[in-house]
Amino acid sequence: MQAAECTWTHFEMLRPFCFKSPSTTPLFFNFSKHFQKGYSDSSFFRSNWRISNYPSFMATISSVSTHKDPVSTHDATPNITHQPVQVAKRMEKFKTTIFTQMSMLAIKHGAINLGQGFPNFDGPDFVKEAAIQAIKDGKNQYARGYGVPDFNNAIAARFKKDTGLVIDPEKEVTVTSGCTEAIAATMLGLIDPGDEVILFAPFYDSYEATLSMAGAKVKCITLRPPDFAVPIDELKSTISKNTRAILINTPHNPTGKMFTREELNTIALLCIENDVLVFTDEVYDKLAFEMDHISMASLPGMYERTVTMNSLGKTFSLTGWKIGWAIAPPHLTWGVRQAHSFLTFATSTPMQYAATVALQAPDSYFAELKTDYMAKKAILVQGLKDVGFKVFPSSGTYFVVVDHTRFGLDNDIAFCEYLIKEVGVVAIPTSVFYLNPEDGKNLVRFTFCKDEETLRSAVERMKEKLKKK
Repeated sequence: MQAAECTWTHFEMLRPFCFKSPSTTPLFFNFSKHFQKGYSDSSFFRSNWRISNYPSFMATISSVSTHKDPVSTHDATPNITHQPVQVAKRMEKFKTTIFTQMSMLAIKHGAINLGQGFPNFDGPDFVKEAAIQAIKDGKNQYARGYGVPDFNNAIAARFKKDTGLVIDPEKEVTVTSGCTEAIAATMLGLIDPGDEVILFAPFYDSYEATLSMAGAKVKCITLRPPDFAVPIDELKSTISKNTRAILINTPHNPTGKMFTREELNTIALLCIENDVLVFTDEVYDKLAFEMDHISMASLPGMYERTVTMNSLGKTFSLTGWKIGWAIAPPHLTWGVRQAHSFLTFATSTPMQYAATVALQAPDSYFAELKTDYMAKKAILVQGLKDVGFKVFPSSGTYFVVVDHTRFGLDNDIAFCEYLIKEVGVVAIPTSVFYLNPEDGKNLVRFTFCKDEETLRSAVERMKEKLKKK
C-alpha cells in the first residue's frame, strides 16, 4: 500500500501515533519503503501466530516524526529526530487487534465483512431520538462518576426483571464506557499483582490484556468443539489457594456457547469452597437462542462474590455509543469504582439518558430482536453447511464457529487471508483468542449481525469461489 493510498480509516487507526507540536499541529508519518510495500502481505500475518503486535506493526513504519526542539507552526522545515516506538513491557506481547486488521483488509479487497461483530444496520429510532432530545435538553456536561441516577435505576430495574435480584442502584451499579471499560475497571480495581485468574479459551482479547495490566497470573482452560463443554475435572485441578477469580463469558464469544445450569452450579460451588470471585461478561444475554440465559449472580451464594458486566451495544445495535455497566455488591463495587474513576471517570451523559429509555423497552422489543437474529443465524448456518464447512452449534451471541480444514489451508490465518483476497468474504481467525494459538488453528468465526441480503451475498460468494482442496 503506497502512502498516498492510505484511506481515512487507515489514518484514524494510526492517529494515536501522530505526535503533535506545541501548537497541536499534527506531524504526519514518514512512511518507509517497508510500509509502502504493504502491511497486508502474507508475511506480515504469518510472522506471528497471534498476529503482529503493536511494536511489530509499528516497526513497519521506519520512524515517527517528533520535535527535537519547540518550533513555530510557521516554520516550514522544523528540526526532526526519529525515535523508536516505545511500549511498556507488560503490553509488548499484545497485538494490533485482529478486528482492525481484518476490517482494513475487507476495505482493501472489497470483501463482505462477516468478521467484526458490529451490525451493518442501525439501532432503534426511539433510542436515537431519546439521545437527540437529551442533547437538546442540555444534558451535555460531565455525568456523575458512577452514572446518572435515572440510568442506574433503569439498570437495577432491568436486572431485577432478568434475575429476580433486588440491588441498590446507588451502591451496586457503576456505569462505564462500554463493557470493555467495565472489564478493565474490574480487573484493575480488584486484582493485585500475582493473583491468579482463570480464563476459558477461546476468550475475548481484552481479558488477557487487562489482566496483564493488573499484573495477574493468567491460567487458561480450553473449551473444545463440538460442544465447548467445561472440563470440570481440569477446572477443579486448576483452582489453587492463589486463585483470586474466574472470568466467565456467557453467551460466549467467539463460540456461541452458553454455559449450562449444571456447569454454572459446579463453578459456583467451587468458587464458594475456595473463596474465589467470579467476573461474568453477559453482553449477549438478550441473544440467547436454544436455552435461557442464566446470570451467575442469581445462583445461591454467588451475588456476594460476583461482578456482572453488561452493555447496551449488542442488544440495541448501538456499539459506537460505548455504554456499559458493572453490577456488584458494595464491597466489590468499591474497587471497580476506584479504577473507573481514573480510567474514564464518567461516561457520555446524553447517551446515558437515551440508554435509560432503551432499557425500559417493552418485552416485545427483545422478543422481536431474538426472532430477527434467529432468522439471520439460519441463513448463515445453512449457507456455511452448504459451502462445506463443519459448523459447530451456537446457542447464543451472533457468532458461529466453523472448522475450515477441509479447504486445505494450513491454519486459520492462512484460510482467512485466502477467504478475503480470493473469495471476498471476511472471517476472524480464532487462534488469536487462545494462550496456545495451536488450539484454534482449525477454527474461524463468522458473524451474522448483518442484514439478510449481506449474509446471502457472502454465502453466494463462498459457494461460487471457495473450493475444497
